[in-house]
Amino acid sequence: MIDFSLSDEQRAVRDWVRTFVERELMPLENEVLRRERAGAEPGLNANEVKELRALARKSDFWGVETPEEYGGMGLDPITAAVIETELGRTFLTFKFGGEADNILFYANEQQKQEYLQPTIDGERKSCFAITEPGAGSDAKAIRSTAVRDGDSWVINGEKTFITGGNEADFALVFAVTDQDKGANGGVTCFLVDREHGWTSEPIDTMGERRPASLVFQDVRVPHANILGEEGRGFELAMKWIGKGRYLLPARALGGCERLLDMAIDYSKTRQTFGAPIADRQAIQWMIADSQTEIEALRLLVLHAAWQVDRGHDSRHAQSIAKLYGGVKANEIVDRVMQIHGGMGYTRELPVERFYRDLRLLRIFEGTDEIQRRTIARDLLKGHVKVGATLG
Repeated sequence: MIDFSLSDEQRAVRDWVRTFVERELMPLENEVLRRERAGAEPGLNANEVKELRALARKSDFWGVETPEEYGGMGLDPITAAVIETELGRTFLTFKFGGEADNILFYANEQQKQEYLQPTIDGERKSCFAITEPGAGSDAKAIRSTAVRDGDSWVINGEKTFITGGNEADFALVFAVTDQDKGANGGVTCFLVDREHGWTSEPIDTMGERRPASLVFQDVRVPHANILGEEGRGFELAMKWIGKGRYLLPARALGGCERLLDMAIDYSKTRQTFGAPIADRQAIQWMIADSQTEIEALRLLVLHAAWQVDRGHDSRHAQSIAKLYGGVKANEIVDRVMQIHGGMGYTRELPVERFYRDLRLLRIFEGTDEIQRRTIARDLLKGHVKVGATLG
């Protein structure tokens, strides 16, 4: 039997998050847009995020996927996808507190006390530092090095486009510790505090996100700060990258739903030649195509989340969801802007903001081209069979 319905608990979580977004986040959108037009920092400021997270925590909404033993909710991947979809209904970048990078759970007990638990509690901030100027989609091409010197390692190199790198007080840094082995046993992950000496500079982008460029120049790190095992860092990196790729198109799904609602409402009120543009076949087809693609994306996201929940190898399904989500979300926001005409192109409405933000989905955490490469390779090598989705 195939059941496409959410459980009572999942519906309750969805409804709570939707209410939170509509009552607490959406009312801030106009002020954020006003600040951005005035040249202020984009998005919510640190105090606003802190207050919103505190408000959610009063309702015990803390650590969505964090295990209960660490003070989180321990929700399943499908519910996590539903939550991301609801958060995506606003262009404001917001995540509930109580989370930590999944690979931090591989830390030893001392590291958990120093890094993992304080991050979950909101006392510390981390960033995942693997991408380099010459190593983006090809993570195996990293050139940053770490050389053993007694009980320490000396790290040299540069990382780029690091999300959260400007705010983080420690970084999960991947560096080559054995040139001969490279990614096959020669990359190690280090927990590197900012006070160890690395610096960061923001990178301006066309959207809200301002990733960082990190510079490591003779940064000395204790041997005890190795996360996991020496030489096994690339495996940890792949666990981080593959853990929640389906959550990116899940958030885009929520944005597409909001945008389509806006297009429907606008098309009913905007009149040309004596009739609402909703009467025009061209507009109706845009709306119909968008709804069809939204529902297809929903099923792709939930199928990937279901595979993660069951412990299956979900990389193929996640790549399909991310590829389809990135391409179709950009097509949908483009249609919605077209329906809104000149007003959609202004910075008075959220449409233009969604337009810039959704473009990133086709680039970060695996470009469209990388997803296509993964999907094709799986099929050509026989790892996945055509038509075998349902087993």
